[in-house]
Amino acid sequence: MHVLITGGAGYLGSVLTRHLLDSHHEVRVLDNLLHGPQDHLSELSSLETFQFIEGDIRDQDLVRKAVIGIDAVVHLAGIVGDPACAREPELAQEVNLDASIKLHKTAVASGVKRFLFASTCSNYGRMTDLEGYVNEQSELRPVSLYARSKVEFEQHLLAECEHGLPPAGLPILLRFATLFGTSPRMRFDLTVNEFTRDLVRDRRLVVYGEQFWRPYVHVFDASRAILMALEAPAEDVGGEVFNVGDTAENYKKGQLVAMICDAVGGHLEIERVKKDEDPRDYRVSFERIKNSLGFAITKTVPDGIQEVMSSLPVSAELAS
Repeated sequence: MHVLITGGAGYLGSVLTRHLLDSHHEVRVLDNLLHGPQDHLSELSSLETFQFIEGDIRDQDLVRKAVIGIDAVVHLAGIVGDPACAREPELAQEVNLDASIKLHKTAVASGVKRFLFASTCSNYGRMTDLEGYVNEQSELRPVSLYARSKVEFEQHLLAECEHGLPPAGLPILLRFATLFGTSPRMRFDLTVNEFTRDLVRDRRLVVYGEQFWRPYVHVFDASRAILMALEAPAEDVGGEVFNVGDTAENYKKGQLVAMICDAVGGHLEIERVKKDEDPRDYRVSFERIKNSLGFAITKTVPDGIQEVMSSLPVSAELAS
């Protein structure tokens, strides 16, 4: 396939780009390099199967050019995370919802066979049954602008499914657990990566609301799930929603801290700040993607902790 990845220079996108190329697909990346030039892109520039376009998905002329000759679009681009969206709410609306809708319409008009949207388990917000698990049929209860924009674009895509498109033309929605692990475009604002770095660097950590649940998935396994969805028969994935992760990889924040402390070792100072209420508290079932697509993770949170530790420089001057 010839695949367009929006946001392909980012944390997940850079891993996915290499994964697709290694799997003998052709990749075109559209990215505005919001976080600056990425060295790993220059390493790919000599490949005939790779093309990079620097630009913004809000640029409709550029988007129309980017989808020419494309079989599948993987839509990763966006203002990512609650803090970033809260800082610039108008930009988040423009990019995460308005430009995404236009991108999808342009892709459909160009005859793109598959449109895969990277959504998030944050859509579940706070589960009502604190002893159970949420799944793809559970009520979506977004509590942030970031999650609301994801939910609204999901609703747009699922509404399009009612227009009688063939399975090959239907969108695929993947709701990812919180990502972790190393990437060519590393992020340390993700819980596992951040806590590991801080405990290695500072030997201390302040933890808020350690009793609340989140699911986690390694960035490479997230990439694998995308590839599986792209290569699966259209009738198995078209118009479908899948949570991406592993049911055993749901952890309370306090459990994460304990695992990281065990891995780092030595004297560590942990300050626990009690929070009786967190707007986000969700434990997720990932049985559907396991049973429907045969997806299984290859790396657990303890694996990711060791991986991040190994990637950190010896110097205390660690990346932020």
